[in-house]
Amino acid sequence: MGNLVDKTQADGQRVSPALPKGIKNYLIDIDGTVGEDIPNEEPERMATAEAFPDAIKTINSWYDQGHRICFFTARTEEHRDVTERWLSQKGFHYHTLLMGKPRGGNYHWIDNHVVRATRYTNKFSDLVTKNVEIEVFEE
Repeated sequence: MGNLVDKTQADGQRVSPALPKGIKNYLIDIDGTVGEDIPNEEPERMATAEAFPDAIKTINSWYDQGHRICFFTARTEEHRDVTERWLSQKGFHYHTLLMGKPRGGNYHWIDNHVVRATRYTNKFSDLVTKNVEIEVFEE
């Protein structure tokens, strides 16, 4: 991944690089988010699924602005070829495709970097983010 900025701690020790200021890493689901929801058990439908036009337009705009686009799908490696062909045929611009996302939803992402999550609700558009502090309570 190009354009990463080297980072160091106050003591000069190197840490993981980061994207330049203002550039985002978008991790985007495929099925039910940018196109029809196709289960892995029906791969014959993947090649002919409809894509959501607003998703194509929005994602390609982010790509053109220099953001990193990564499709992160629960489809398996055996679905990679049909998925890459479908993304290309539909006109999606992207940098990477990660297969094998855990199925079932209810995701909890734990990371040492800022993570913002947006739930897809029938309209794909630019995201509006708010700075929100989250308190974690032990159960």
